Amino acid sequence: MTMRLRDLIKHVRAAKTAAEERNVIAKESAALRKAFKEQDSTYRHRNVAKLMYIHMLGYPTHFGQMETLKLIASLGFPEKRLGYLGLMLLLDERQEVLMLVTNSLKNDLHNRNMLIQGLALCALGNICSAEMARDLAPEVEKLMGSINPYLRKKAALCASRVLRKVPEMLEPFAEQAVALLSDRNHGVMLAGVTLMLEMCHADPAVVALFRPQVPRLASLLRSLLGSQSYATDTDVSGLTDPFLQVKLLRLLRELGRGDAESSDAMGDVLAAVASNTESTRNAGNAILYECVQTIMAVESIGGLRVLAVNTLGRFLAHRDNNIRYVALHTLARVAARDPGAVQRHRATVVDCVRDADASIRRAALELVYSLVNEGNIRELAAELLDYLAVCDPGFKPDLAAKICVLVGRHAPDKRWYLDSMAKVLRQAGAFVTEEAVAGLVRAVTDAPALRGYAARAFFAALREVGPGAAPEPLARAAAWCVGEAGDRLVEARGRLEGEDAAQVSAQEAFDALRAILTRPGQADAVREVTLTALAKLGVRLPALAPQVAELLDRFSRAPAPEVQTRAVEYARLAAARGGLAGAVLEPIPAAEGGAGAEDLALVPAEGEEAAGNGGGTGGAGLLGADPAADLAALLGLDAGAPAATNLPAPGAAPVDPLAALGMLDLAAPADPLAELLGGGGAGGLRAPAQAASGDTPGAGADPMPACFPPLRAYDRDGVCVLLEVARGAAPGAAELTARVTSAQALAGWSLQAAVPRFATLRLSPPSGTSLAGPGQELTQRLHVVNSAPGTKPLVLRLRLAFQRDGAGVTDQVEVGGFPPGF
Repeated sequence: MTMRLRDLIKHVRAAKTAAEERNVIAKESAALRKAFKEQDSTYRHRNVAKLMYIHMLGYPTHFGQMETLKLIASLGFPEKRLGYLGLMLLLDERQEVLMLVTNSLKNDLHNRNMLIQGLALCALGNICSAEMARDLAPEVEKLMGSINPYLRKKAALCASRVLRKVPEMLEPFAEQAVALLSDRNHGVMLAGVTLMLEMCHADPAVVALFRPQVPRLASLLRSLLGSQSYATDTDVSGLTDPFLQVKLLRLLRELGRGDAESSDAMGDVLAAVASNTESTRNAGNAILYECVQTIMAVESIGGLRVLAVNTLGRFLAHRDNNIRYVALHTLARVAARDPGAVQRHRATVVDCVRDADASIRRAALELVYSLVNEGNIRELAAELLDYLAVCDPGFKPDLAAKICVLVGRHAPDKRWYLDSMAKVLRQAGAFVTEEAVAGLVRAVTDAPALRGYAARAFFAALREVGPGAAPEPLARAAAWCVGEAGDRLVEARGRLEGEDAAQVSAQEAFDALRAILTRPGQADAVREVTLTALAKLGVRLPALAPQVAELLDRFSRAPAPEVQTRAVEYARLAAARGGLAGAVLEPIPAAEGGAGAEDLALVPAEGEEAAGNGGGTGGAGLLGADPAADLAALLGLDAGAPAATNLPAPGAAPVDPLAALGMLDLAAPADPLAELLGGGGAGGLRAPAQAASGDTPGAGADPMPACFPPLRAYDRDGVCVLLEVARGAAPGAAELTARVTSAQALAGWSLQAAVPRFATLRLSPPSGTSLAGPGQELTQRLHVVNSAPGTKPLVLRLRLAFQRDGAGVTDQVEVGGFPPGF
């Protein structure tokens, strides 16, 4: 005979080690097997109860599954209750044994005892499989029309599970679900609304069927705002049935999304809920949160959206961190659609960046990141820079990275950008990324008039921190600027209006670079940049040449190969005659046009401002979201970007990116001397087709069809971009249509494109900036003209930016494999 459940629990608790516990369980499991084998029905209920306890401890209990079915088949309610509990705990829908209980469930659904019927509905709603759902759906539908509200409620909830398993059986339950809205019992109404929500999720076509019920749902929600009409058993903190209110708001959100008429019908009740619900209790906050979500999801008017944003603003001032965190994440989603409404609460959001809770700080920083524009960059950047100086080290990497991106993207002018970057490097230099330093170098390179100012600004930051203790990013930036404009730093040439910089002597500049170079444990990359800066400083300031030569000689024996090589080469260059060092080490010239000699230039959509800017001011910004990635992309160095393939022919030959960009002719090597002197070389750099035949570009090519199979340009994390290619009217012209789909909602869609120098591109605005989810698509047209069709294959680089789940996503992809002739 086995022990009682109480004794088993006592023995397990008394076990001092895991081995003792396993021994107790093993003995009791053996006793249970023996009892099951002997068909002991007297203590079957007790044995199944112990079996469930053993299962909860994580030990195998498969040997007792049949005993639960025997308890279910018994006639008494206590045995059935324990049997159904064991069935839901010990089995799941994947177990083959479960099919044996279908007949017992059917019998119990027809039982006269409503408690037994409720047990069967509960078990079916928890573990039914698709086969069981098909067999027992008629019984569930019949019980939804029962006169007993207890059974109606359980049947509606069970129907939700049935529809999840067998969505095609949705139609018989639709009318029943609508009828439940008229029930006087709150539990039945809640189950009916839950069933309607499940139907909307299972089949979006049902939404149109339920939309005529919007006035009825709005009336029901309005009646819940006053508690006098309902029993006090549904009252929670002075609110009438907040669970039903939340479900109604969610259902209204599904029915009003994308439909202006339904949204208008529910506008008044949403405004009443947002205005009259108290936020002093957690239940009220839950209702207000769902109300805000509904207002922002449906096609509501601007005044209602302002009310929703103001409600979230009140959440930001709440003492509960959970409510503030939810408000910040919701505002981040709202900012993607209506940033102007969120700007009113900018000061509160910035205060949240200084919050003691790390989760609040990070959520607030993401929201500030989405709120910054050209009009408020100065104010918000000043706030963030002030906090950067005092925030804890764990938060500095994220904050410094965001500040670098923001000042690069929205800087009103380059001088302000340099000042802001100097502050970041001074306050959190150790946490500034290499990409941010690369973007800074590019900005200084493209502004020759500001090189002296940059050298003075970063040298001042270096001197404040201490050259021998400066973090690597600050040391690299300061060394590069001093090397490029050391003479302007010392002679104070090119001072700007209002600039107040301390005088720097040539010796001070040299000592600072020497301190960086000789710092113990200094990174080789920093030493390489500093050696270059020293060599240039020796050319700019001849009085320092002997000291520079001595230091170069010292590092010509450095253990790092690259450092040693640079030191030797610069020393020999300095010793060369004829002014060779001055010619080789002259300042880096600005890129043509002030924006860099890129082979690719990103083209924004018409009416949209570009993310990158070489020298302009105002809204275009100085850098993209990722300056180093921008630079690498524009120079064609991003070899890691996946190339798109033609859908019908995935095995097509790959496109050589260098040949496609016209940067290298693989048919005939060029004469390097002639290239340097600007000549054509021995054979010139002729296109392969012309060198072979002398024909004009594209001559003799097969006639192209008007349309071609689409190219899969991008397919990651549910977001897909297909390019439909059609031939244009002019030779080499292509009309591309980008079709964007997403498996989930996204907002703030932006697409930029780049083509090689031998091609031109015009990008039209997209058909929209947001997608609600599957079944919707955005389209955008691109007009591309290849000036050398047939000789230089077309390659396209796309930069995509959008927001998903409140987080910004930026990605880049290179599209090749265009049909021949483009």
